[in-house]
Amino acid sequence: MKFVRFDQNGTVKLGVVDGDQYRVVDGQDDLLPLIQAGEQELRAAGEKALNGGEAVDAASVRHLSPLATPPTFRDFYAFEQHVKAGRKWRGLEMDPLWYQIPVFYFSNPYAFRGEGDVPATPGASNFDFELEVAAIVGKGGRNLTAEEGEDAVIGYAILNDWSGRDIQHEEMKLSMGPVKGKDTSTSLGPWFVTKDELEPYRTATGFDRTLTLSVNGREYSRANWKDVYFSFGEMVSYASRGTEVRPGDVIGSGTCGTGCILELSRTHSSEEYPWLKPGDEVVVEIEGLGTQRSTIVAADEPLPFRRQDA
Repeated sequence: MKFVRFDQNGTVKLGVVDGDQYRVVDGQDDLLPLIQAGEQELRAAGEKALNGGEAVDAASVRHLSPLATPPTFRDFYAFEQHVKAGRKWRGLEMDPLWYQIPVFYFSNPYAFRGEGDVPATPGASNFDFELEVAAIVGKGGRNLTAEEGEDAVIGYAILNDWSGRDIQHEEMKLSMGPVKGKDTSTSLGPWFVTKDELEPYRTATGFDRTLTLSVNGREYSRANWKDVYFSFGEMVSYASRGTEVRPGDVIGSGTCGTGCILELSRTHSSEEYPWLKPGDEVVVEIEGLGTQRSTIVAADEPLPFRRQDA
């Protein structure tokens, strides 16, 4: 089942994908309450909508993030090809520790958006996309095994973790994770797809589904979900170590191989893969998860953060 959250003439609604139309889920404008109610309630609401909900033309609406504000967003670093490429251009071998720890950072749940305008990072000159998959937690838990972590996932969506690279690089020189370089925009959706729809394509760590991304109609990125090194079950397990994961938490896979300009500009050239600028259209497609369209718009002007008498 595929759920979608959208704006129809100024009214936010939740729907279920039914061919080229959506069937409205009565009384809901966000996916989070249904996920928190449990998989049975989620499916029941979806079935009710499919069997009589208001029909809406999918082409007539503006797609929003399926989750308005996730409880948390943890973004991992789980595609080996991307990690290898980054270390290679810095003259480094793979660190054996990467194969032992599925590292992640926390990002901003308030920055989630759907299709349409994506504001660039304030103060950044090097604005980038990051092609990823998101898993959404449906069952809470603490100290979960990998198997329990897999069971805790309720569904998946396209994720684009937009990044101001020059801001990010400055921040990370101070031995902290990315902060303002990453927290202006995060695109999710347009669909939330329940995990049963992906089961026929399951592999050891992921699913045999192709990921592609184009900029202004030109393909930049192509990868396969099955190449992820850590499974989402393993990521959820690590995230829950000594703490909780809760329904609605978003778990990002991290960038796939070829999945960002930073990687492409180093493995090819910056002339061939320039940084994003206002007006650029970025289109992501993941088999089974739909198509996400975004247009880059100018960043907010960064204001001074120091006291004027400092």
